[in-house]
Formats: sequence, structure tokens, C-alpha cells
Amino acid sequence: MNAALYADYVTDLRGLFTELDRHSERFQTFSAHLELAVAGGLVVYETARRKGQTDSLYYGRPAGAGTNQQMSQASAFAAIDRFFALGQFVALTGDSNEGKGTLDTQYPHCAIRFSYRRKGHPAARAMLMVFVGFNDDADAMHYVAGHAPSLFVAERPYRTERAHEWT
Repeated sequence: MNAALYADYVTDLRGLFTELDRHSERFQTFSAHLELAVAGGLVVYETARRKGQTDSLYYGRPAGAGTNQQMSQASAFAAIDRFFALGQFVALTGDSNEGKGTLDTQYPHCAIRFSYRRKGHPAARAMLMVFVGFNDDADAMHYVAGHAPSLFVAERPYRTERAHEWT
């Protein structure tokens, strides 16, 4: 398998996402945009705090529906948290030349753009990644074997203009 595995990274990300959802007052600033594509549907969890003001938007599009529907914060959080609870993950490189067919609806995908600065900390952190979720390592290896190796992050930490782990 020529892809880095991200179960440990997503476990840490899940904890941070939960903290942001439950205790946003612990963060000076943040911007989180998570788009989960699963079973032909879409769930979007978007929230940001700038200059003391928090703006949030949560919506989804069920499979086969043509329009987005607003949803509760709890529902959007629960859907993304279930994705984070999967057993293994690989990350996409964003290589658009070979990217056709990588969004296989059999496997959930989550695009994550997340930046934050905790209260009292001098620096902000940011990440931008797209993860594909699997039940276990065997599922991940099967998926990777069916696609071009250049589509998947092979070495960690990963940093390019299109995608990057925490900086």
C-alpha cells in the first residue's frame, strides 16, 4: 500500500472538533468548514469566529435531492462525528490530473478546512485535507489498490499548496 494511514491524526482531530462544538469559548478565533459526502448525500458543518462574532451554518442534501436543507448543529455534528469514528483513513493529495473517480460513493469522504487560535496562545494552527474513511486497514488497502498512487498522501506530514496537515 502506497498511502499513509491517518487514524491517529483523525482521532486527534475528532477531539478538537468536539471541543470546538461543545466549548467554542475556549478559542479566540476559529474557522471550521467540514463537508462530508456519504451515501450520495452531503452534510456541511461551517462555523467561524472573528472579532468576537460567531457565524455558523449547518446544512445537508439527502441522496437524490436537488436542494440543500438546513439542519441542526447537533445533527451535522453527529454525522461528522460518526465519520471520525471510523477505523482508518487515507488522505487525498488533490492531484486533479488523475482525480477522476476518486469520490466513490461507497466510501465516505470529508473535506476539512480548519484553523484556530486558542485563548492565551500566541499562534494559530491551520489544516486543509480531504480524508476517505474506512472500517479498517483492509478496506483502506483495497480502495487504494484500485486507484492511481499519486492520488493519496504517501508521507507524513503532508504540505503542499492544495492540502496540508497542521501548521
